[in-house]
Amino acid sequence: MTRHGAATPTPAGPTGIVLRAMTHADLPAVLQLEADLFGDEAWSESMLAGELDGAASGRYYLAAEDAAAEGAADAAKDCAAGELVGYAGLLSPGGGQADVLTMAVAADRWGRRIGAMLLDALLAEAARRGCTDVFLEVRVDNDRAQRLYRSRGFAEIGIRRGYYQPSGTDALVMQLSLPRARRFGFSGPRRRDSKPAAGGSR
Repeated sequence: MTRHGAATPTPAGPTGIVLRAMTHADLPAVLQLEADLFGDEAWSESMLAGELDGAASGRYYLAAEDAAAEGAADAAKDCAAGELVGYAGLLSPGGGQADVLTMAVAADRWGRRIGAMLLDALLAEAARRGCTDVFLEVRVDNDRAQRLYRSRGFAEIGIRRGYYQPSGTDALVMQLSLPRARRFGFSGPRRRDSKPAAGGSR
């Protein structure tokens, strides 16, 4: 998986999808997906640009690109060559905690494990950074996303009333405890007393 700002994509997975660092060149495609998927609750261009500029504060964004359309070789030469079909973001400012900020997949690609690929990549990055807890918020009416999160071990720990605006939809707060890195043959307990930071997975 790529690091912050890296341009080299990962090899195409079994679904023909390449994961790579999201860049400002992706914003038009991301904005279109935001509008299609989230309507009035879509993030603005300025919000997304600010997120991409936040690598120094622990933000990490990935794009999922269709490698079949343009070919992995073309994607390696030009990160904007293929069709962007999904994206996801993570915040890990330090202190052992990470938050999944957003994750989205084009509706015509649902059921192809693209969301699972993105989530697994975010969790791998959180583990690489030494995080022990990952939090997220998800709409109470988004059963598809909840099933994915639970399949990776996330558990519901609370609810935030009226979290999503302007719809006023409630959010489930979910948490996953990651194993601590083993040191001197002792892995240590898993933490379950951390509090989620601001942000949310939609």
